[in-house]
Amino acid sequence: MNVNVRTLFKFFILAITSGLLLFPAFSYAENKMAITITKDVKSLDITYGGKTVTIKRIQDTKNKLTNGFAKTSRVCPPFCVQPIETHKGVKTVGEVELLSFIDNEVKNGKGLLIDARLPDWFEKGTIPGSINIPFSILDGGLESKHAKRILKLLGATVKGDKWEFKNAQELLLFCNGLWCGQSPRAIGDLISMGYPPEKLFWYRGGMQSWQLLGLTVVTP
Repeated sequence: MNVNVRTLFKFFILAITSGLLLFPAFSYAENKMAITITKDVKSLDITYGGKTVTIKRIQDTKNKLTNGFAKTSRVCPPFCVQPIETHKGVKTVGEVELLSFIDNEVKNGKGLLIDARLPDWFEKGTIPGSINIPFSILDGGLESKHAKRILKLLGATVKGDKWEFKNAQELLLFCNGLWCGQSPRAIGDLISMGYPPEKLFWYRGGMQSWQLLGLTVVTP
């Protein structure tokens, strides 16, 4: 049977406007499901500053960044886009891996989450569970008393004139974002002092990506 296409189209439009054809209505406002971190991870608790902090995502679907991390363009240099691999042997991680690091290495005393930014930035807000070791402190390498003291605090030991890193902690470093070179610089300095690359991890997204996902930020 031949059907006139124009007639069929007119019937389709009429059916829609008259309510003969019904389509499911979708409304994000009616969705009662919480905004979780992943399908299986809703939140993560960690003790920070003597208090329990719950890392989770902001539940307001209309939330937008309004602080300095909403800015898209910065002068390069020094604020240049960082490569996906900062140093050979150092693993680049995302948010899910960072949370796993907090939940395992940090909680069990096997690793440290390091905010490599300067103290004034750290104090404005950081990732729960992190400690502040500014990249600039490591610049002097083994010639710096501060750097040597930090290595010892990280678990490195000295035998004769040689540093041993067998019992050194695993470190996950971050800074401001994809355009920030502070944590890569700190990682480079640690490696130059002998720190094993396989014990170092880098969160490339930094504070900007962390906040873009609406994840919890704390002020020390």
